[in-house]
Amino acid sequence: MTRKIVFATGNPGKLREAGEILGEGFEIVSAAAAGVPDDIPETGTTLQENALIKAEYIWEKTGLDCFADDTGLEVDALGGAPGIHSARYAGENKDFQANIDKLLRELETVPAPDRKARFRTSVALILKGERHFFDGVMEGGIATERHGTGGFGYDSVFIPEGCSGLTAAEISEEEKNAISHRGKALRAMAGFLKGLPE
Repeated sequence: MTRKIVFATGNPGKLREAGEILGEGFEIVSAAAAGVPDDIPETGTTLQENALIKAEYIWEKTGLDCFADDTGLEVDALGGAPGIHSARYAGENKDFQANIDKLLRELETVPAPDRKARFRTSVALILKGERHFFDGVMEGGIATERHGTGGFGYDSVFIPEGCSGLTAAEISEEEKNAISHRGKALRAMAGFLKGLPE
């Protein structure tokens, strides 16, 4: 039996990643495919709150099992910023080139050892009306300039721990999924779902 779950995203990369991690037995459909094309407002004060807001929106509109994620980049030298504001760090229109420009400007005088950062993802799953949460973290640091052409978001300036100084935009998608914050949270969710009775 295939379990259908709506993922509150329009990002094809995220959909593919979730499908690969959950594997056989699950059909992951986008919010738009479930008839919810709206851009869901994120008004929470934490990643978990934002993920739950998106999941509850889908649940209320469709009544289908669903999940949503919210991710933030936390830079120690900036007191944890941009955090929940990561997607709109430089303004309201989610311009990641402008976000990266702003981040690099703010870290211009910060030496490499003090540029520690992490990506944190919170996933909210609503299953038969019950809420469940899964988290994942990827530790690393911020480069002094962009490197690589892969990935998206802040990947070209984020150097994950254990990647020989390469940014997340310079490693393969498979390597990134194996260590990424979202990958860890989705694998925790997959383990939970696979442990449930049919």
